[in-house]
Amino acid sequence: MILAWVISLLLLCSSLIVYLERLTVLRMIQVQTIEHAHERFITAEKSVLECENNITNLSALTENNCFIQPAGKNQWLISSKEKPTIQVHVLANEKSGVVTRLNWRQAFE
Repeated sequence: MILAWVISLLLLCSSLIVYLERLTVLRMIQVQTIEHAHERFITAEKSVLECENNITNLSALTENNCFIQPAGKNQWLISSKEKPTIQVHVLANEKSGVVTRLNWRQAFE
């Protein structure tokens, strides 16, 4: 009877260890995925910001990482080409050269 009890405790402990190992691996994958998504989001935001800063002089862009569409009088819709797609609606004042960000959103497919 005592032998069966000890064996059941050992089996419970071994299954607990296996469960904790799997949980640890899943947590490591989660952290890596979050870091990768954060890096990609920052890259997309930097490309949109570069296009936003050079909206009045598009020829100054060395590499165009954005889709730029007119959205009305002095208003532009800027979208990043890479994923995640960030869309920014800006207002460009031609007289002062100031670009004002009206809103932004992350576009989902």
